[in-house]
Amino acid sequence: MMTPLIAAMLALLAGCTTVGTDFVAPREATAPAYRHLDPARADSARLPSAWWTVYGDATLDKLEQRALTDSPSVKAAAQRLLQAEAQMASVRGSQLPSVSVGTSVGNSRTSAKTSQGRALGGRSIEGNNYAVGASFSYELDLWGRVRRVVEAADAQALAAQNERDGVLLMLSAQVATTYWQLRGLDAELAILDTALASRRESEQLVDARFKGGLTNELDLARARVERANAEADLHELTRQRNLLEHGLAILAGASPSAPLLPRAASSDLPAPPVIPVGLPASLLAQRPDLAASVANLRSANAQVGVAEGAFYPALSLTGNFGYASEALHDLTSSGARQFSVGPLALSLPLFDGGRNRANLALAKARYTEAVANHEGRLLIALREVEDALSDVQERQLQGEAQSQSQQAAARAYLVAKARYERGLSNYLEVTDAQRSSLAAERAAAQIRTQRLLASVAVARALGAGWKQEALPATMAQAANSAH
Repeated sequence: MMTPLIAAMLALLAGCTTVGTDFVAPREATAPAYRHLDPARADSARLPSAWWTVYGDATLDKLEQRALTDSPSVKAAAQRLLQAEAQMASVRGSQLPSVSVGTSVGNSRTSAKTSQGRALGGRSIEGNNYAVGASFSYELDLWGRVRRVVEAADAQALAAQNERDGVLLMLSAQVATTYWQLRGLDAELAILDTALASRRESEQLVDARFKGGLTNELDLARARVERANAEADLHELTRQRNLLEHGLAILAGASPSAPLLPRAASSDLPAPPVIPVGLPASLLAQRPDLAASVANLRSANAQVGVAEGAFYPALSLTGNFGYASEALHDLTSSGARQFSVGPLALSLPLFDGGRNRANLALAKARYTEAVANHEGRLLIALREVEDALSDVQERQLQGEAQSQSQQAAARAYLVAKARYERGLSNYLEVTDAQRSSLAAERAAAQIRTQRLLASVAVARALGAGWKQEALPATMAQAANSAH
């Protein structure tokens, strides 16, 4: 009897296949090159993992390291990854037999008045019962349903890992952006400090000329207005700097109540570094958010296989082994031994009111939705790269034009001041030239800041040197073991 049964089982196992379809990676971007990129810069170089070091700023390096260590958002992302890994480990356990050990102690007495008691001559049965043993159960994964469940869990863990990396990338980009915004305000503050000192000297000069009868009170009033406006602008920029410093402290996981960065005394800002840019087709491998999207696609595809597995028979095996005795001292004797193997249970769904079919349709719809969402994310990623490259390109040209404006405005101020000192014009020409020169200087500093911010945006849009960690071995096996 057992030989034909075993032969039939082996034949069944030999013919089984894995439910669902193997995952196929989505297509990459088809554009041959980025629209706003000089072809000479389309190389295969990559930023380092600590991408912010390309700026060569020791203060920024320290802030980035502090943020990646102390930021609450990083700690929360790490815990989400640990949760996904724990869930993955729990699901993997379903591939192995479940074994449990138990023991029991009891005392019982049967009724002498029941039919069983009357059959025993009106006697009851009573006594102690001691038992100890182990039991096991195991679902034979004939169709690969469990393998698909494990594949989905592994993909979710990989997605959580990529999402954690995405949080790190976004945080580092926010730190760099806020830092250069703050340094840009420092440059403007240095310009305003110089302008305020110049306005005070001019006010003193006009006041002396007024007292000497060489000018009128209107010129003195204009000089005072320009000096007061410079002071007001200085306070406004200081207010904006304080807000940025508070935000930078939060990003770095520090209290905003403690000073974080002293003001830079110079108005100089570094030139933005050249960020290496590859081809659009490599974007999938460069950004953690896109990699997480692919992992979610893999999980959704595996869930379709899980839903298909509900249509196939399930085969499970159970058994137990242990000892049972009325007397505790006889519990380990050979006569107290008991065991069972089986049943080898086969169950096949025949009628479920359409639930399995509905679950399969739901899984397929979720996968199709995930594909559409991924395509949308890829387009958004391409747009972010193009936006950032366009900013780099246009900000450079804007800076070159603004440099000419700055030089011309500075020259106009010198000419207007000389004409006023010689009595050839009134102070209105000086104030107009002062305003134009100051506005040009501040605009130049703002453009230098924007060029730095554009370089940060390029780095972030390209993944900032991110590299995906190796695929977990179990996930690779699940993806390649369909048979």
